[in-house]
Amino acid sequence: MKEEKMKTTRYEKMFARLQIKKEGAFIPFVMLGDPDIETSAAIIDTLIASGADALELGIPFSDAVADGPVIQRASYRALATGVTPVDCLRLLKRIRIKHPTVPIGLLVYANLVVHHNPKTFYKEAAEVGVDSVLVADVPVGAAAPFIKAANAVGVAPVFVVPPNADEATVREIAQRGRGYTYFLGRAGVTGVDQEMQTPLPSRFKALQAAGAAPAVVGFGISTPEHIRTALGAGAAGAIAGSATVAIIEQHLEDKVTMHEALAVFVQKMKAATFSGIRD
Repeated sequence: MKEEKMKTTRYEKMFARLQIKKEGAFIPFVMLGDPDIETSAAIIDTLIASGADALELGIPFSDAVADGPVIQRASYRALATGVTPVDCLRLLKRIRIKHPTVPIGLLVYANLVVHHNPKTFYKEAAEVGVDSVLVADVPVGAAAPFIKAANAVGVAPVFVVPPNADEATVREIAQRGRGYTYFLGRAGVTGVDQEMQTPLPSRFKALQAAGAAPAVVGFGISTPEHIRTALGAGAAGAIAGSATVAIIEQHLEDKVTMHEALAVFVQKMKAATFSGIRD
């Protein structure tokens, strides 16, 4: 029996609005607390002001197995300044108060969730306005405790669909996932040094036919052309992680230039969504 799906209001409103405008979603990823809490808060303001439709945010973790070196270094920078999960929750609360309508998703690792107890972790995430949580190292088949804790407080559990996912996996993700579906643009770890593989339109049609939440492509997204390709194949949006974080890393000593470069990057990536959606 298909599980009852709770509303994920901000995601639903975002995708509905973008569909009317024939746009895709551009979602940048950054690490909370990188390079410090106050700069991180200002970075997120810049991303939203420059056109980001939603946010995907990480909580610093020392063993981020799905992340490449760029995002791993972002974790280390935040951890080096003493940033804790509690600090991240406080920052998330500030972000939600300032940006009440923007969907906010977390990308975390199982150890962090289990250490805090899934029930407690999801409850605290919901209280500060988090819309979704993707536990990067937990496949849908092993996610029952996480799904239960998420659904209990109205947080959307998000799952990763690899490019070669079989029909059974697609059906299970469609049944259990909410908010959006994270479609891998390629195998491996995150990074700007590896190109996105051109996604097949049939993969997105299969997800849609199974009733999955809108598919958003991540991994390998670093240029406007990547976004146009992903949306042209049938994706509802794209996530740029390493490319966004790399801009922060390049301008750690010049915050003014950092914000200017982030603004230009987001504006260009968002502009690519205007023409990328198929009619």
